[in-house]
Amino acid sequence: MQAPLNGIRVLELARVLAGPWIGQTLADLGADVIKVEAPGGDETRGWGPPFAEDGTAAYYHSCNRNKRSIALDFCDPDDLALVRDLARSADVLIENFKVGGLAKFGLDYATLSAETPGLVYCSVTGFGQDGPDAGRAGYDFIIQAMSGIMDITGEPDGPPTKPGVAYADIFTGLYGTIAVQAALRARDATGRGTHIDMALMDAQMGVLANQAANYFVSGRSPKRLGNSHPNIVPYQTFEAADGPFVIACGNDGQFARLSREMGKDWAADPRFARNADRVTHRAELVALIAAEVASLSRDALMALLDRAGVPGSPIRTIAEAFDTEQARHRGMAVPRPDDAPEGAPATMVRNPIRFSAHDLARPQPAPMLDADGPEIRAALRRRAGEKDAAPGWPERPTRSGR
Repeated sequence: MQAPLNGIRVLELARVLAGPWIGQTLADLGADVIKVEAPGGDETRGWGPPFAEDGTAAYYHSCNRNKRSIALDFCDPDDLALVRDLARSADVLIENFKVGGLAKFGLDYATLSAETPGLVYCSVTGFGQDGPDAGRAGYDFIIQAMSGIMDITGEPDGPPTKPGVAYADIFTGLYGTIAVQAALRARDATGRGTHIDMALMDAQMGVLANQAANYFVSGRSPKRLGNSHPNIVPYQTFEAADGPFVIACGNDGQFARLSREMGKDWAADPRFARNADRVTHRAELVALIAAEVASLSRDALMALLDRAGVPGSPIRTIAEAFDTEQARHRGMAVPRPDDAPEGAPATMVRNPIRFSAHDLARPQPAPMLDADGPEIRAALRRRAGEKDAAPGWPERPTRSGR
């Protein structure tokens, strides 16, 4: 079965994480993604250690699988002509240059859409194409500081903390992927593409979710609660006898069953009967549960929660997470294919999307810098030498499963 975006041509003029994440997700879904890099390469190629055997940082490999790479210098007239040829024959263009930065090269949306009306053009910036901050650079860390998410992350008496992954970039990448697919669907109906304006700041604020709603309803900014939930109790970490453990009671029935399994009558106590009561009396209830949990091993606590039908888990390392039976069953760690270049990482993370009627692209490691450049240049120049030839997309080599 073909991947659902088979035949879609994507030109990626993006680096670091948010833009490449869009390109990688589209590539996983079957699109042919050509990544154009400056002669020095995407800077994340050097964001290590750790480095794969090919000398490329693991960071780069995390967001560039299933793509082709060509190194081109926009300041070189011949190279720029090749980029413009690729752009004119692409379905989608992804870029994360500063606002207006591509206009001087004739690679802006206004110029390209006049030549290719069906082009879906996705711009990724820190703050968007307009507004007082539009010209500012915006790395994920800065966006997390500005958007409010760091202020609600961390222990109540500790400093604001960022998550362990660049979530502003990742969320922007996922929203960008959704937007690209929606724009392609609209193009099917109208024949016209569109300009997509994705901002890291917008995306990070857009996923403040219940915390933003809590602010709008109450008029008060939420505060840090560590690993506790602002709206549900008990829904947090506890210390078992041999390590940290998460208990997550999502409703009153689960709490009642937890109480019974622990041999307590907490659910009959008017302070704790309903979730709203438990939130009000959070400190008293958490202290009671913590005292019980402290005497149990994590295995014993997991067995108790399973009997009660209450979600819970010990806090795992990344290594432990990939080593679970469930992760192995779902194939979340994918071995490098036999035809992949030597030196690439031996294992990749599987795209989590599954279809009943489609395959995803067979995972291929991120390409070495300019790995496909000679082949792409040759194809474009052959095309340019043909009389009256329109711009043509250089076809990718056929591999089984793609």
